[in-house]
Amino acid sequence: MNEDNRPKVGIGVMILKDDKVLIGKRKNSHGTGEYAWPGGHLEYMESIVDCAKREAMEEAGIEIENVRFLRLLNLKNYAPKHYVDIALIADWKSGEPKVLEPEKCEFWDWYPMDNLPQPTFAALDTYFEALKTGKNFFDN
Repeated sequence: MNEDNRPKVGIGVMILKDDKVLIGKRKNSHGTGEYAWPGGHLEYMESIVDCAKREAMEEAGIEIENVRFLRLLNLKNYAPKHYVDIALIADWKSGEPKVLEPEKCEFWDWYPMDNLPQPTFAALDTYFEALKTGKNFFDN
């Protein structure tokens, strides 16, 4: 098997502040034009919580706290890319969101969970299903 064909580990973090979530418009990657939370690749020997904190800071310039597990997804919607996607939920701690990686994101903003811009990144539906039902494993 070609190493490039192995799944990668992706981390996404739904960040809550005042009953709203932070969401941005993706660009130059799978899901271009779709809306998603901060996230990225788990780095070698990095903890999952540290990855979530790093990505929130690198992408949006904000600090998060109370990071917790939400669900695990076998994400194949963007083939040939294949990810084991770990969904986390966290609370906003400090900082105002700003675009720090303009090649990857057009903007960040806070939205009510029941009024997100569309279209959303494919993995987001399972965040909401996990929140509502407690289901935490999706093997599509």
